[in-house]
Amino acid sequence: MRKIVAGLFQSLDGVVQAPGGPQEDESGGFAFGGWLVPHFSETTGAFIDEVFSGAFDLLLGRRTYDIFAGHWPKIEGDPFADKFNAAAKYVLTSSREPLAWHNSHRLEDFAAVRALKETDGPRLIVQGSSTIYPGLVENGLIDRLYLITFPVILGTGKRALPGVMPGAFRLVDTRVSESGAIIAVYEPSGEVRTGSFALEDRG
Repeated sequence: MRKIVAGLFQSLDGVVQAPGGPQEDESGGFAFGGWLVPHFSETTGAFIDEVFSGAFDLLLGRRTYDIFAGHWPKIEGDPFADKFNAAAKYVLTSSREPLAWHNSHRLEDFAAVRALKETDGPRLIVQGSSTIYPGLVENGLIDRLYLITFPVILGTGKRALPGVMPGAFRLVDTRVSESGAIIAVYEPSGEVRTGSFALEDRG
């Protein structure tokens, strides 16, 4: 069975929209595209290199797929680009538009994701694609989640993990970068547990 490793870049107020460039996603009039770039550092880069080391395939939503497909095939002579271009790309989408990027495959629903997860093969890495997270969590498909939180408040934009059902996670790794970004890696740990700090009534 494959493992699904999912990751998001987010601001302090939980915005995940267009971290990598001004034209990445301007929907809703978002004006801060590329907000991550000034805060990227050696530590952050080294962690991303670890995530994408070894064999992997990609599991993507359609918007992120289109962004990646418009970028990575144009990059030559870069080992990271070579990995992305060679990997199988599994795209969770209702669109029937062709998937032109080499080695791309359409998945109709989360049942298809589960069936893929149950096959033999390399890890499935989710990058970006925030709209598919609620379904992945609801269906118990994520094995490891990493969040990289950057020291900036954006005030507007698409948020991380919108509408995700409740669940508990345990921290398995954490790092702090030179630029103040916090890297936190989590694994699911069951249901949300509650308690109370209220003082016992001794009346």
